[in-house]
Amino acid sequence: MEVETAVEARPGTDSTGASYSSHLDLWNDEEKKTSWYKKTLEHWAAQDATVNGVLGGFPETSEPDLRESRRFLHLVRRPTDPPSQRGTVLDCGAGIGRVTQGLLVHEFAQVDLVEPNARLLEAAREQIRDPKVDRFINSSLEQFHPEEGRYDTIWAQWVLLYLTDDDLVLFLERCKKGLTRNGLILVKENVVLEGQWIVDRDDNSISRTDAMYKDIFQKAGLVLQHELKQAHWPSDLVPVKMYALRRA
Repeated sequence: MEVETAVEARPGTDSTGASYSSHLDLWNDEEKKTSWYKKTLEHWAAQDATVNGVLGGFPETSEPDLRESRRFLHLVRRPTDPPSQRGTVLDCGAGIGRVTQGLLVHEFAQVDLVEPNARLLEAAREQIRDPKVDRFINSSLEQFHPEEGRYDTIWAQWVLLYLTDDDLVLFLERCKKGLTRNGLILVKENVVLEGQWIVDRDDNSISRTDAMYKDIFQKAGLVLQHELKQAHWPSDLVPVKMYALRRA
C-alpha cells in the first residue's frame, strides 16, 4: 500500500557534508529504499549487545534518558491509573531491552518487545527475567502489525528515525489499531529544533525537524497531547524530544 507524501519536501544534509533539496530524495524509488534499510540492518548487526553498543558509545546518557522518560510518562498518565495495573505496553525497537528493564517493567503490568535484530532481541530475552515481560517479537517496524486493541501504551524510542516517511505513517496508522480505547503512542526521538534535518550515513538514520514529525503525526491521524524536550542532554548531540499522541 502506498501513502501520499507525509510531509512537504525539505532541504537538509548528511554526515558526509552532502546537501539535499528534499529529504524525499533519500528514498524516492524502490532501489534507494531497499538500500536505506539494508544499511541500517548492517549497522545494527555489527553493534555490541551492550548499553554502550545500543547507545552508540554514549552509555552515560542512559540514566538521564530513563529519568526524563519516567517524568514524561507520569506527566501524560491519567491520575486514576492504579500503579500496579497499568495495562500492556509495547517497546518498539527494543534492542537489548534497556528501556524495558530500566523503565517499562516498573510502570506497566505487562511488556512486549519488538526488535528487528534477532541477536539483540535474544540478549534482551537472556537479561530480562521479569515475569511482566510477555512477548519477544522479532520484526522490523515497517513489517510489524501490532495485535489489535492489545496495548494501553506503545513506546517508540530511537527507532522511528530509521523509517522512511511513508513507512512511518503506515506504522503509526497500524499502531492506532493496536491501542486500547484510551491508549497512547509515546515517541522519543532525536529532533532538530533549529536548522535542517540531517542523516547519519553510518546507520542511515534521519534526525527530522520538529515540524516534520508533527506533519507526519497529523498525516497518520494522530493528535499531539503533550510534548517535552529531554533535559540534561549533551550539547554536542542532537536534541531529543518526547511526544504523546492519541487518536484524532
